[in-house]
Amino acid sequence: RIAGRDTIAVLHFQVVAVAVSTHRETQRFQGNRRLASARRYDDYRRMLDAEKLDAVAVCDQNWQRAATLIACAERGVAIAAEKPLTLTLEELEAVRKAVARHKTRLTMLLPMRFSPPYLGMKAIVERGEIGEPVAIGAQKSYKLGIARGQRPDWMRRRKTYGGTIPYIGIHMVDLMRWASGREFVEAAAFQSVVGVPEMGEMENNTAVIFRLDNRGTANLRMDYLRPEAALTHGDDRLRIAGTKGVVEYQAETLTLLTAEQGPRRITDLPTRLPLFADFLDSIYNAKPHHLPLEDIYRVTEIVLKAREAAETNRILRL
Repeated sequence: RIAGRDTIAVLHFQVVAVAVSTHRETQRFQGNRRLASARRYDDYRRMLDAEKLDAVAVCDQNWQRAATLIACAERGVAIAAEKPLTLTLEELEAVRKAVARHKTRLTMLLPMRFSPPYLGMKAIVERGEIGEPVAIGAQKSYKLGIARGQRPDWMRRRKTYGGTIPYIGIHMVDLMRWASGREFVEAAAFQSVVGVPEMGEMENNTAVIFRLDNRGTANLRMDYLRPEAALTHGDDRLRIAGTKGVVEYQAETLTLLTAEQGPRRITDLPTRLPLFADFLDSIYNAKPHHLPLEDIYRVTEIVLKAREAAETNRILRL
């Protein structure tokens, strides 16, 4: 039962089966006490055929995801998918058709829009406190983690990884659209890997600029250059400048600046169930899921076209 910001939700669910196909996945499965009672399969299709499942979490390698999602959709199982949803627009259309044909429930792991600071930012924009959003700036900076073995081999190849813009850019593209209420209509981008040959084809720096539907602009910079000595794995930032003020989030602080009042930290923040709990609540209790299917498809389309803009050195319509 979920009602009101002060309600504490208790969610109980059981992981009954896990499909693992690599040595790395097997190690993670064996080291997780919460999975001790789960049945293990070496092929997800065998698991889908043998088990009666309410929902599945698809956290496979990026290049495998489209086929996995279609197989799950064909069996009518609700799906929580890793991002990006697919690596090509053709795969995206195939997944879209399978989900529609089998009336499958689908979400994607974009948990940031369920976080209080970003919920607060969206509320500020919707109340009109910064006026019309005109300029949006965002950042995602991550530790690389190669020295500690945190990056598997498939991430070093464009064919299996898909690119840094789709892989981590999808988080901020979703937040920029959702929090600002603006749509993206064009994209230009650059990407490369510099100074770290062991990364292979995994880009460690990217920059994307978007044109908004009101002729405003948005820019997104991403990198895998955050030093290992940093206290946190990532450094996420989002700034929305409007005709009446600016709201921005960085260093775990939400700040509002308007023409009527100087900078002030916003601490009274709204709350919401985490993404997966919200998804299950929508399935079992017929509540609306706060990550609509059309947003999942649209944000996937945008990041794939932004990657194409970088690879072809063209400005692309979105």
